[in-house]
Amino acid sequence: MLRLVFWLTCALVLLASSVASAAIVEHSFHVKNLTVRRLCTEQVVTAVNGSLPGPTLRVQEGDTLKVHVFNKSPYNITIHWHGVFQLLSAWADGPNMVTQCPIPPGGKYTYQFKLLKQEGTLWWHAHVSWLRATVHGALIIRPRSGHPYPFPKPDKEVPILFGEWWNANVVDVENQALASGSAPNTSDAFTINGLPGDLYPCSQNRTFKLKVQRGKTYLLRIINAALNNELFFKIAGHNMTVVAVDAGYTVPYVTGVVVIGPGQTVDALLAADQEVGSYYMAANAYASAAGALFDNTTTRGVVVYEGAPSSATPIMPLMPAFNDTPTANKFFTNITGLAGGPHWVPVPRQIDEHMFVTVGLGISICPTCSNGTRISASMNNFSFVSPTTLSLLQAFFFNVSGIYTPDFPDTPPIKFDYTNASINTLNPSLLITPKSTSVKVLKYNSTVEMVLQNTAILGVENHPMHLHGFNFHVLAQGFGNYDPVKDPKKFNLVNPQARNTIGVPVGGWAVIRFIANNPGVWFMHCHLDVHLPWGLATAFVVENGPTADSTLPPPPADLPQC
Repeated sequence: MLRLVFWLTCALVLLASSVASAAIVEHSFHVKNLTVRRLCTEQVVTAVNGSLPGPTLRVQEGDTLKVHVFNKSPYNITIHWHGVFQLLSAWADGPNMVTQCPIPPGGKYTYQFKLLKQEGTLWWHAHVSWLRATVHGALIIRPRSGHPYPFPKPDKEVPILFGEWWNANVVDVENQALASGSAPNTSDAFTINGLPGDLYPCSQNRTFKLKVQRGKTYLLRIINAALNNELFFKIAGHNMTVVAVDAGYTVPYVTGVVVIGPGQTVDALLAADQEVGSYYMAANAYASAAGALFDNTTTRGVVVYEGAPSSATPIMPLMPAFNDTPTANKFFTNITGLAGGPHWVPVPRQIDEHMFVTVGLGISICPTCSNGTRISASMNNFSFVSPTTLSLLQAFFFNVSGIYTPDFPDTPPIKFDYTNASINTLNPSLLITPKSTSVKVLKYNSTVEMVLQNTAILGVENHPMHLHGFNFHVLAQGFGNYDPVKDPKKFNLVNPQARNTIGVPVGGWAVIRFIANNPGVWFMHCHLDVHLPWGLATAFVVENGPTADSTLPPPPADLPQC
Protein backbone atom coordinates (compact mmCIF):
# COMPACT_ATOMS: atom_id res chain seq x y z
CA MET A 1 0.00 0.00 0.00
CA LEU A 2 2.79 2.39 0.91
CA ARG A 3 4.51 1.60 -2.40
CA LEU A 4 1.29 2.43 -4.30
CA VAL A 5 0.96 5.74 -2.46
CA PHE A 6 4.60 6.52 -3.24
CA TRP A 7 4.20 5.92 -6.97
CA LEU A 8 0.95 7.89 -7.12
CA THR A 9 2.65 10.79 -5.38
CA CYS A 10 5.54 10.69 -7.87
CA ALA A 11 3.12 10.65 -10.80
CA LEU A 12 1.21 13.64 -9.44
CA VAL A 13 4.46 15.56 -8.89
CA LEU A 14 5.56 14.85 -12.48
CA LEU A 15 2.15 15.89 -13.83
CA ALA A 16 2.16 19.09 -11.78
CA SER A 17 5.69 19.86 -13.00
CA SER A 18 4.64 19.33 -16.61
CA VAL A 19 1.59 21.57 -16.28
CA ALA A 20 3.50 24.25 -14.38
CA SER A 21 6.19 24.40 -17.05
CA ALA A 22 3.66 25.20 -19.81
CA ALA A 23 2.93 28.88 -20.38
CA ILE A 24 0.99 31.08 -22.77
CA VAL A 25 3.48 33.16 -24.75
CA GLU A 26 1.81 36.13 -26.41
CA HIS A 27 3.10 38.46 -29.14
CA SER A 28 1.73 41.05 -31.54
CA PHE A 29 2.90 41.28 -35.16
CA HIS A 30 2.39 44.61 -36.91
CA VAL A 31 2.93 43.98 -40.61
CA LYS A 32 3.62 47.20 -42.48
CA ASN A 33 5.91 49.03 -44.88
CA LEU A 34 9.50 49.67 -43.83
CA THR A 35 12.07 51.73 -45.68
CA VAL A 36 15.44 49.98 -45.68
CA ARG A 37 18.74 51.09 -47.18
CA ARG A 38 20.75 48.27 -48.74
CA LEU A 39 23.32 48.16 -51.52
CA CYS A 40 23.39 51.96 -51.93
CA THR A 41 19.64 52.29 -52.46
CA GLU A 42 16.52 52.72 -50.38
CA GLN A 43 13.79 50.15 -50.78
CA VAL A 44 10.31 49.94 -49.25
CA VAL A 45 9.71 46.40 -47.98
CA THR A 46 7.04 44.62 -45.97
CA ALA A 47 8.26 43.78 -42.47
CA VAL A 48 7.04 42.80 -38.99
CA ASN A 49 7.43 45.24 -36.10
CA GLY A 50 9.81 47.43 -38.09
CA SER A 51 12.68 44.92 -38.18
CA LEU A 52 14.43 42.75 -40.75
CA PRO A 53 14.49 39.88 -39.92
CA GLY A 54 11.39 40.00 -37.76
CA PRO A 55 11.28 39.24 -34.04
CA THR A 56 12.71 36.01 -32.65
CA LEU A 57 10.07 34.07 -30.71
CA ARG A 58 11.31 31.96 -27.79
CA VAL A 59 9.16 29.31 -26.16
CA GLN A 60 9.49 26.05 -24.26
CA GLU A 61 8.11 22.73 -25.42
CA GLY A 62 4.56 22.47 -24.11
CA ASP A 63 3.88 26.22 -24.26
CA THR A 64 0.99 27.79 -26.11
CA LEU A 65 1.98 30.48 -28.60
CA LYS A 66 -0.54 33.23 -29.28
CA VAL A 67 0.34 35.77 -31.98
CA HIS A 68 -1.96 38.66 -32.92
CA VAL A 69 -1.27 39.68 -36.53
CA PHE A 70 -2.34 43.18 -37.60
CA ASN A 71 -1.99 43.68 -41.34
CA LYS A 72 -1.10 47.31 -41.98
CA SER A 73 0.60 46.50 -45.29
CA PRO A 74 -0.90 47.02 -48.77
CA TYR A 75 -0.88 43.26 -49.42
CA ASN A 76 -2.83 40.23 -48.31
CA ILE A 77 -0.86 38.32 -45.69
CA THR A 78 -0.74 35.01 -43.84
CA ILE A 79 1.89 33.71 -41.43
CA HIS A 80 3.11 30.10 -41.55
CA TRP A 81 4.82 28.51 -38.55
CA HIS A 82 7.29 26.43 -40.49
CA GLY A 83 7.81 22.97 -39.03
CA VAL A 84 5.28 23.27 -36.21
CA PHE A 85 3.17 20.12 -36.00
CA GLN A 86 -0.05 22.06 -35.31
CA LEU A 87 -1.60 19.09 -33.53
CA LEU A 88 -5.38 19.68 -33.79
CA SER A 89 -4.69 23.32 -34.71
CA ALA A 90 -4.56 23.19 -38.52
CA TRP A 91 -6.45 26.51 -38.64
CA ALA A 92 -3.23 28.17 -37.42
CA ASP A 93 -0.85 26.64 -39.99
CA GLY A 94 -1.05 29.62 -42.34
CA PRO A 95 -0.54 28.68 -46.01
CA ASN A 96 -2.68 30.97 -48.15
CA MET A 97 -5.91 29.33 -49.44
CA VAL A 98 -4.84 25.98 -47.98
CA THR A 99 -5.73 26.43 -44.30
CA GLN A 100 -7.10 29.96 -44.42
CA CYS A 101 -8.07 32.88 -46.59
CA PRO A 102 -5.54 35.71 -46.33
CA ILE A 103 -5.67 38.56 -43.84
CA PRO A 104 -6.60 41.57 -45.99
CA PRO A 105 -5.00 45.02 -45.63
CA GLY A 106 -6.44 46.51 -42.46
CA GLY A 107 -7.44 43.09 -41.12
CA LYS A 108 -6.25 41.01 -38.20
CA TYR A 109 -6.11 37.39 -37.09
CA THR A 110 -4.81 35.60 -34.00
CA TYR A 111 -2.76 32.44 -34.47
CA GLN A 112 -2.88 30.19 -31.42
CA PHE A 113 -1.33 26.75 -31.07
CA LYS A 114 0.63 24.51 -28.71
CA LEU A 115 4.28 23.55 -29.25
CA LEU A 116 4.21 19.84 -28.51
CA LYS A 117 6.64 16.96 -28.98
CA GLN A 118 9.37 18.97 -30.69
CA GLU A 119 12.39 21.05 -29.64
CA GLY A 120 14.95 23.07 -31.54
CA THR A 121 15.00 25.72 -34.24
CA LEU A 122 12.01 26.44 -36.42
CA TRP A 123 10.87 29.69 -37.99
CA TRP A 124 7.88 31.69 -39.14
CA HIS A 125 7.29 33.44 -42.46
CA ALA A 126 4.68 34.96 -44.75
CA HIS A 127 2.94 32.40 -46.96
CA VAL A 128 1.53 34.74 -49.61
CA SER A 129 3.38 35.66 -52.78
CA TRP A 130 7.10 36.37 -52.26
CA LEU A 131 6.51 38.38 -49.10
CA ARG A 132 8.49 35.94 -46.99
CA ALA A 133 11.64 37.51 -48.47
CA THR A 134 11.30 40.13 -45.73
CA VAL A 135 8.50 38.77 -43.50
CA HIS A 136 10.24 36.07 -41.49
CA GLY A 137 11.91 35.35 -38.17
CA ALA A 138 13.17 32.59 -35.87
CA LEU A 139 11.02 30.38 -33.65
CA ILE A 140 13.13 28.73 -30.95
CA ILE A 141 11.65 25.88 -28.89
CA ARG A 142 13.70 25.04 -25.82
CA PRO A 143 13.17 21.97 -23.62
CA ARG A 144 10.81 22.22 -20.70
CA SER A 145 12.27 23.36 -17.38
CA GLY A 146 14.41 20.63 -15.89
CA HIS A 147 14.91 18.88 -19.24
CA PRO A 148 18.47 19.33 -20.55
CA TYR A 149 19.69 19.36 -24.12
CA PRO A 150 21.05 15.96 -25.27
CA PHE A 151 24.43 17.66 -25.83
CA PRO A 152 26.69 19.84 -23.67
CA LYS A 153 24.94 23.08 -22.76
CA PRO A 154 26.33 25.93 -24.88
CA ASP A 155 27.49 29.19 -23.37
CA LYS A 156 25.31 31.21 -25.73
CA GLU A 157 22.72 30.67 -28.47
CA VAL A 158 22.85 32.71 -31.68
CA PRO A 159 20.21 32.76 -34.46
CA ILE A 160 21.77 32.88 -37.94
CA LEU A 161 19.16 33.68 -40.60
CA PHE A 162 20.13 33.65 -44.25
CA GLY A 163 18.04 35.80 -46.57
CA GLU A 164 17.89 37.14 -50.10
CA TRP A 165 17.71 40.76 -51.16
CA TRP A 166 16.38 42.35 -54.34
CA ASN A 167 16.88 45.97 -55.34
CA ALA A 168 13.21 45.84 -56.30
CA ASN A 169 9.77 45.16 -54.91
CA VAL A 170 9.65 41.34 -54.61
CA VAL A 171 5.93 41.24 -55.38
CA ASP A 172 6.65 43.03 -58.65
CA VAL A 173 9.52 40.63 -59.41
CA GLU A 174 7.19 37.66 -59.05
CA ASN A 175 4.31 39.24 -60.97
CA GLN A 176 6.57 40.21 -63.88
CA ALA A 177 7.83 36.63 -64.15
CA LEU A 178 4.33 35.18 -64.06
CA ALA A 179 3.13 37.65 -66.69
CA SER A 180 6.01 36.89 -69.05
CA GLY A 181 6.01 33.14 -68.43
CA SER A 182 9.75 33.12 -67.80
CA ALA A 183 12.00 32.74 -64.78
CA PRO A 184 12.16 35.71 -62.36
CA ASN A 185 15.13 38.00 -61.95
CA THR A 186 17.75 36.66 -59.58
CA SER A 187 18.40 38.35 -56.25
CA ASP A 188 21.06 41.03 -55.86
CA ALA A 189 22.50 39.80 -52.56
CA PHE A 190 22.35 37.25 -49.81
CA THR A 191 22.18 38.37 -46.19
CA ILE A 192 23.10 37.15 -42.71
CA ASN A 193 20.59 38.39 -40.13
CA GLY A 194 19.44 41.00 -42.63
CA LEU A 195 22.92 42.32 -43.41
CA PRO A 196 24.63 41.66 -46.76
CA GLY A 197 28.24 41.93 -45.63
CA ASP A 198 31.27 43.83 -46.89
CA LEU A 199 31.60 42.23 -50.33
CA TYR A 200 28.61 44.22 -51.57
CA PRO A 201 28.61 47.94 -52.41
CA CYS A 202 27.85 50.39 -49.57
CA SER A 203 27.87 47.49 -47.09
CA GLN A 204 31.13 47.85 -45.19
CA ASN A 205 29.17 48.76 -42.05
CA ARG A 206 26.34 46.36 -42.75
CA THR A 207 28.15 43.17 -41.79
CA PHE A 208 26.96 40.81 -39.05
CA LYS A 209 29.48 40.35 -36.23
CA LEU A 210 29.52 37.51 -33.74
CA LYS A 211 31.68 38.29 -30.72
CA VAL A 212 33.06 35.19 -29.00
CA GLN A 213 35.35 34.31 -26.11
CA ARG A 214 38.06 31.74 -26.59
CA GLY A 215 37.20 28.47 -24.87
CA LYS A 216 33.43 28.96 -25.00
CA THR A 217 30.85 27.15 -27.13
CA TYR A 218 28.05 28.74 -29.14
CA LEU A 219 24.89 27.11 -30.45
CA LEU A 220 24.25 28.50 -33.92
CA ARG A 221 20.56 28.23 -34.80
CA ILE A 222 20.87 28.37 -38.59
CA ILE A 223 17.82 29.08 -40.78
CA ASN A 224 17.73 29.34 -44.55
CA ALA A 225 15.06 31.99 -45.17
CA ALA A 226 16.28 32.64 -48.72
CA LEU A 227 13.58 32.30 -51.35
CA ASN A 228 15.26 30.44 -54.17
CA ASN A 229 18.71 29.21 -53.17
CA GLU A 230 20.27 26.39 -51.25
CA LEU A 231 23.42 27.58 -49.52
CA PHE A 232 26.88 26.48 -48.45
CA PHE A 233 27.95 27.96 -45.08
CA LYS A 234 31.46 27.93 -43.62
CA ILE A 235 33.45 29.65 -40.88
CA ALA A 236 37.16 30.10 -41.57
CA GLY A 237 39.37 27.85 -39.44
CA HIS A 238 36.47 26.27 -37.55
CA ASN A 239 34.44 23.11 -37.68
CA MET A 240 30.83 22.94 -36.54
CA THR A 241 29.04 20.06 -34.82
CA VAL A 242 25.51 19.49 -36.09
CA VAL A 243 23.21 18.45 -33.22
CA ALA A 244 19.76 18.99 -34.76
CA VAL A 245 18.01 19.59 -38.08
CA ASP A 246 14.45 20.87 -38.53
CA ALA A 247 13.91 20.75 -34.74
CA GLY A 248 14.87 17.09 -34.50
CA TYR A 249 17.97 16.00 -32.59
CA THR A 250 20.74 14.22 -34.46
CA VAL A 251 23.78 12.14 -33.70
CA PRO A 252 26.51 14.82 -33.40
CA TYR A 253 28.14 15.31 -36.79
CA VAL A 254 31.37 17.28 -37.15
CA THR A 255 31.68 19.17 -40.43
CA GLY A 256 33.55 22.06 -41.98
CA VAL A 257 30.59 23.05 -44.13
CA VAL A 258 26.83 23.23 -43.55
CA VAL A 259 24.56 22.79 -46.56
CA ILE A 260 21.05 24.09 -46.06
CA GLY A 261 18.06 24.35 -48.37
CA PRO A 262 15.31 26.97 -48.26
CA GLY A 263 13.06 26.22 -45.29
CA GLN A 264 15.55 23.98 -43.53
CA THR A 265 17.17 24.63 -40.16
CA VAL A 266 20.41 23.33 -38.66
CA ASP A 267 21.53 23.57 -35.04
CA ALA A 268 25.33 23.49 -34.87
CA LEU A 269 27.77 23.92 -32.01
CA LEU A 270 30.67 26.28 -32.68
CA ALA A 271 33.65 25.91 -30.35
CA ALA A 272 35.72 29.08 -30.12
CA ASP A 273 38.94 27.05 -30.00
CA GLN A 274 41.20 28.88 -32.45
CA GLU A 275 43.80 31.58 -31.96
CA VAL A 276 42.42 34.97 -30.93
CA GLY A 277 41.60 36.84 -34.12
CA SER A 278 38.84 37.51 -36.64
CA TYR A 279 37.35 34.90 -38.96
CA TYR A 280 34.83 35.36 -41.75
CA MET A 281 31.66 33.30 -41.84
CA ALA A 282 30.38 33.08 -45.41
CA ALA A 283 27.46 31.70 -47.40
CA ASN A 284 26.96 31.32 -51.13
CA ALA A 285 24.65 29.42 -53.45
CA TYR A 286 24.59 25.72 -54.13
CA ALA A 287 23.13 25.93 -57.66
CA SER A 288 22.54 22.46 -59.06
CA ALA A 289 20.58 23.39 -62.21
CA ALA A 290 23.06 23.39 -65.08
CA GLY A 291 22.92 26.56 -67.15
CA ALA A 292 20.28 28.30 -65.01
CA LEU A 293 20.92 31.85 -63.82
CA PHE A 294 21.48 32.26 -60.08
CA ASP A 295 22.79 34.78 -57.57
CA ASN A 296 26.53 34.08 -57.72
CA THR A 297 27.45 36.41 -54.84
CA THR A 298 28.68 35.75 -51.32
CA THR A 299 27.40 37.12 -48.05
CA ARG A 300 29.69 37.14 -45.06
CA GLY A 301 29.83 38.09 -41.42
CA VAL A 302 32.70 38.07 -38.95
CA VAL A 303 33.47 35.96 -35.90
CA VAL A 304 35.51 38.25 -33.66
CA TYR A 305 37.37 36.82 -30.67
CA GLU A 306 37.53 38.90 -27.54
CA GLY A 307 40.93 40.60 -27.52
CA ALA A 308 41.40 40.51 -31.28
CA PRO A 309 42.99 43.69 -32.65
CA SER A 310 40.48 45.82 -34.55
CA SER A 311 43.00 46.27 -37.37
CA ALA A 312 43.26 42.53 -38.03
CA THR A 313 42.07 41.36 -41.44
CA PRO A 314 39.64 38.44 -41.02
CA ILE A 315 40.54 35.09 -42.54
CA MET A 316 38.22 34.01 -45.39
CA PRO A 317 37.12 30.36 -45.73
CA LEU A 318 37.60 28.51 -49.00
CA MET A 319 34.06 28.04 -50.29
CA PRO A 320 32.81 25.07 -52.34
CA ALA A 321 32.12 25.60 -56.03
CA PHE A 322 28.52 26.59 -56.75
CA ASN A 323 27.83 23.19 -58.35
CA ASP A 324 29.64 21.02 -55.78
CA THR A 325 27.00 18.31 -55.55
CA PRO A 326 29.33 15.75 -53.90
CA THR A 327 29.86 18.10 -50.94
CA ALA A 328 26.13 18.75 -50.66
CA ASN A 329 25.31 15.06 -50.90
CA LYS A 330 27.92 14.15 -48.27
CA PHE A 331 26.40 16.57 -45.80
CA PHE A 332 22.80 15.58 -46.43
CA THR A 333 23.46 11.82 -46.26
CA ASN A 334 25.70 11.86 -43.17
CA ILE A 335 23.04 13.24 -40.85
CA THR A 336 21.36 10.60 -38.67
CA GLY A 337 18.65 10.92 -36.05
CA LEU A 338 19.27 10.63 -32.32
CA ALA A 339 17.36 7.41 -31.73
CA GLY A 340 16.04 7.31 -28.18
CA GLY A 341 16.61 11.03 -27.69
CA PRO A 342 13.95 13.56 -26.70
CA HIS A 343 10.80 13.23 -28.84
CA TRP A 344 12.36 10.53 -31.01
CA VAL A 345 9.75 8.59 -32.98
CA PRO A 346 10.79 5.13 -34.26
CA VAL A 347 10.37 4.42 -37.94
CA PRO A 348 6.94 2.91 -38.60
CA ARG A 349 7.24 -0.51 -40.26
CA GLN A 350 3.69 -1.17 -41.43
CA ILE A 351 2.94 0.88 -44.58
CA ASP A 352 -0.63 1.71 -45.60
CA GLU A 353 -0.02 4.05 -48.54
CA HIS A 354 2.74 3.61 -51.12
CA MET A 355 3.33 6.64 -53.33
CA PHE A 356 5.79 7.27 -56.15
CA VAL A 357 5.77 10.99 -56.95
CA THR A 358 7.72 12.75 -59.69
CA VAL A 359 8.78 16.35 -59.10
CA GLY A 360 10.07 18.66 -61.79
CA LEU A 361 9.50 21.40 -64.33
CA GLY A 362 7.50 21.58 -67.54
CA ILE A 363 5.39 24.12 -69.41
CA SER A 364 1.75 25.14 -69.49
CA ILE A 365 -0.31 26.93 -72.11
CA CYS A 366 -0.42 30.72 -71.61
CA PRO A 367 -2.19 32.69 -74.37
CA THR A 368 -1.13 36.03 -72.87
CA CYS A 369 2.57 35.13 -72.54
CA SER A 370 5.07 36.23 -75.16
CA ASN A 371 5.61 32.75 -76.63
CA GLY A 372 2.24 31.24 -75.77
CA THR A 373 3.57 29.14 -72.89
CA ARG A 374 4.97 29.67 -69.42
CA ILE A 375 7.25 27.66 -67.18
CA SER A 376 5.26 25.28 -65.03
CA ALA A 377 6.02 22.69 -62.37
CA SER A 378 4.26 19.57 -61.22
CA MET A 379 4.04 16.54 -58.98
CA ASN A 380 3.02 13.41 -60.88
CA ASN A 381 2.28 15.74 -63.81
CA PHE A 382 -0.39 17.58 -61.77
CA SER A 383 0.40 21.30 -61.56
CA PHE A 384 -1.29 22.67 -58.45
CA VAL A 385 -3.60 25.69 -58.55
CA SER A 386 -4.82 27.22 -55.29
CA PRO A 387 -8.57 27.75 -54.86
CA THR A 388 -9.88 31.32 -54.88
CA THR A 389 -13.22 31.27 -53.06
CA LEU A 390 -12.62 29.05 -50.03
CA SER A 391 -9.58 27.47 -48.40
CA LEU A 392 -9.00 23.74 -48.73
CA LEU A 393 -9.35 23.31 -44.97
CA GLN A 394 -12.71 25.09 -44.88
CA ALA A 395 -13.92 22.95 -47.78
CA PHE A 396 -12.84 19.81 -45.91
CA PHE A 397 -14.34 20.83 -42.56
CA PHE A 398 -17.66 22.08 -43.93
CA ASN A 399 -17.84 19.39 -46.63
CA VAL A 400 -18.03 21.90 -49.49
CA SER A 401 -17.68 20.34 -52.93
CA GLY A 402 -16.10 21.90 -56.00
CA ILE A 403 -13.07 23.39 -54.21
CA TYR A 404 -10.69 20.46 -54.71
CA THR A 405 -10.69 17.01 -56.25
CA PRO A 406 -9.53 13.97 -54.21
CA ASP A 407 -7.71 12.39 -57.12
CA PHE A 408 -4.01 13.09 -56.70
CA PRO A 409 -2.43 9.91 -58.13
CA ASP A 410 -0.14 7.54 -56.24
CA THR A 411 2.02 7.15 -59.36
CA PRO A 412 2.77 9.31 -62.40
CA PRO A 413 0.37 8.87 -65.34
CA ILE A 414 3.25 7.70 -67.56
CA LYS A 415 6.23 5.63 -66.52
CA PHE A 416 9.39 6.89 -68.24
CA ASP A 417 13.15 7.24 -67.94
CA TYR A 418 12.80 10.02 -65.37
CA THR A 419 16.32 11.46 -65.37
CA ASN A 420 17.14 11.08 -69.08
CA ALA A 421 17.05 14.67 -70.34
CA SER A 422 17.82 13.81 -73.96
CA ILE A 423 14.57 11.83 -74.26
CA ASN A 424 12.17 13.65 -71.95
CA THR A 425 12.49 17.16 -73.36
CA LEU A 426 11.14 15.93 -76.71
CA ASN A 427 8.00 14.32 -75.28
CA PRO A 428 5.02 16.76 -75.23
CA SER A 429 2.94 14.40 -73.08
CA LEU A 430 5.54 14.85 -70.33
CA LEU A 431 6.42 18.47 -71.01
CA ILE A 432 2.91 19.97 -70.75
CA THR A 433 1.52 19.92 -67.21
CA PRO A 434 -2.26 20.23 -66.73
CA LYS A 435 -3.48 22.52 -63.95
CA SER A 436 -5.68 21.22 -61.12
CA THR A 437 -6.45 21.48 -57.41
CA SER A 438 -5.87 17.82 -56.73
CA VAL A 439 -5.29 16.38 -53.25
CA LYS A 440 -4.54 13.00 -51.68
CA VAL A 441 -6.99 11.79 -49.00
CA LEU A 442 -5.50 9.79 -46.10
CA LYS A 443 -7.12 7.82 -43.32
CA TYR A 444 -6.27 9.02 -39.83
CA ASN A 445 -3.14 7.31 -38.43
CA SER A 446 -2.21 5.73 -41.76
CA THR A 447 1.47 5.36 -42.60
CA VAL A 448 2.65 6.85 -45.88
CA GLU A 449 5.83 5.96 -47.75
CA MET A 450 6.64 8.29 -50.61
CA VAL A 451 9.38 8.03 -53.20
CA LEU A 452 10.15 11.54 -54.47
CA GLN A 453 11.69 11.19 -57.94
CA ASN A 454 13.39 14.14 -59.61
CA THR A 455 12.79 14.47 -63.36
CA ALA A 456 14.80 15.92 -66.24
CA ILE A 457 11.91 17.08 -68.41
CA LEU A 458 12.84 20.77 -68.42
CA GLY A 459 16.17 21.01 -66.63
CA VAL A 460 17.09 19.18 -63.47
CA GLU A 461 17.93 20.51 -60.01
CA ASN A 462 17.70 19.81 -56.30
CA HIS A 463 14.12 20.39 -55.08
CA PRO A 464 13.65 21.19 -51.36
CA MET A 465 10.24 19.62 -50.64
CA HIS A 466 8.42 20.77 -47.51
CA LEU A 467 5.57 18.95 -45.78
CA HIS A 468 3.35 20.93 -43.44
CA GLY A 469 2.05 19.41 -40.20
CA PHE A 470 4.44 16.48 -39.93
CA ASN A 471 8.03 15.38 -39.68
CA PHE A 472 9.05 12.48 -41.89
CA HIS A 473 11.89 10.00 -41.71
CA VAL A 474 14.34 10.23 -44.60
CA LEU A 475 15.00 6.55 -45.26
CA ALA A 476 17.40 6.93 -48.19
CA GLN A 477 18.37 9.16 -51.08
CA GLY A 478 20.41 8.72 -54.23
CA PHE A 479 21.00 9.65 -57.86
CA GLY A 480 19.38 8.45 -61.08
CA ASN A 481 16.08 6.58 -61.22
CA TYR A 482 14.83 4.93 -58.04
CA ASP A 483 15.18 1.13 -58.21
CA PRO A 484 12.33 -0.53 -56.26
CA VAL A 485 14.31 -3.76 -55.97
CA LYS A 486 17.81 -2.58 -55.06
CA ASP A 487 17.28 0.76 -53.31
CA PRO A 488 15.08 -0.44 -50.40
CA LYS A 489 18.14 -2.37 -49.23
CA LYS A 490 19.71 1.03 -48.49
CA PHE A 491 16.90 2.13 -46.15
CA ASN A 492 17.96 3.31 -42.70
CA LEU A 493 15.18 2.02 -40.46
CA VAL A 494 17.16 2.44 -37.22
CA ASN A 495 18.14 6.10 -36.89
CA PRO A 496 17.27 8.09 -40.03
CA GLN A 497 17.11 11.85 -39.87
CA ALA A 498 13.68 13.34 -39.26
CA ARG A 499 12.86 16.47 -41.25
CA ASN A 500 10.04 18.62 -42.52
CA THR A 501 11.98 19.69 -45.64
CA ILE A 502 14.06 17.37 -47.82
CA GLY A 503 16.27 18.33 -50.73
CA VAL A 504 15.48 15.77 -53.42
CA PRO A 505 18.93 15.30 -55.02
CA VAL A 506 19.56 16.78 -58.46
CA GLY A 507 18.72 14.06 -60.96
CA GLY A 508 17.91 11.70 -58.11
CA TRP A 509 15.39 10.55 -55.52
CA ALA A 510 14.56 10.46 -51.83
CA VAL A 511 12.30 8.14 -49.83
CA ILE A 512 10.33 9.48 -46.88
CA ARG A 513 7.88 7.88 -44.45
CA PHE A 514 5.43 9.49 -42.00
CA ILE A 515 2.30 8.76 -39.95
CA ALA A 516 -0.76 10.85 -40.83
CA ASN A 517 -1.82 11.32 -37.21
CA ASN A 518 -3.10 14.90 -37.42
CA PRO A 519 -6.51 15.63 -39.01
CA GLY A 520 -6.71 18.57 -41.39
CA VAL A 521 -5.31 19.68 -44.74
CA TRP A 522 -1.54 19.72 -45.04
CA PHE A 523 0.34 21.37 -47.89
CA MET A 524 3.34 19.74 -49.56
CA HIS A 525 5.36 21.92 -51.90
CA CYS A 526 8.76 22.90 -53.19
CA HIS A 527 10.28 25.57 -50.94
CA LEU A 528 11.95 27.30 -53.84
CA ASP A 529 9.43 30.15 -54.07
CA VAL A 530 10.02 30.40 -57.80
CA HIS A 531 8.48 26.92 -58.13
CA LEU A 532 5.45 27.29 -55.85
CA PRO A 533 3.43 29.64 -58.12
CA TRP A 534 4.43 27.39 -61.02
CA GLY A 535 2.51 24.57 -59.34
CA LEU A 536 5.05 22.25 -57.68
CA ALA A 537 2.70 21.31 -54.85
CA THR A 538 -0.16 19.15 -53.63
CA ALA A 539 -2.02 18.66 -50.34
CA PHE A 540 -2.93 15.81 -48.03
CA VAL A 541 -6.42 15.71 -46.55
CA VAL A 542 -6.15 13.69 -43.34
CA GLU A 543 -9.55 12.49 -42.20
CA ASN A 544 -10.72 12.73 -38.60
CA GLY A 545 -10.02 9.89 -36.22
CA PRO A 546 -12.53 7.98 -34.09
CA THR A 547 -12.22 10.08 -30.90
CA ALA A 548 -12.52 13.71 -29.83
CA ASP A 549 -8.75 14.03 -29.48
CA SER A 550 -8.31 12.93 -33.10
CA THR A 551 -10.96 15.25 -34.55
CA LEU A 552 -10.28 18.71 -35.96
CA PRO A 553 -12.11 21.35 -33.89
CA PRO A 554 -14.15 24.16 -35.51
CA PRO A 555 -12.35 27.24 -36.88
CA PRO A 556 -11.76 30.24 -34.63
CA ALA A 557 -14.31 33.03 -34.86
CA ASP A 558 -11.83 35.52 -36.31
CA LEU A 559 -10.66 33.28 -39.18
CA PRO A 560 -10.39 35.56 -42.26
CA GLN A 561 -13.00 35.09 -44.96
CA CYS A 562 -12.41 35.26 -48.71
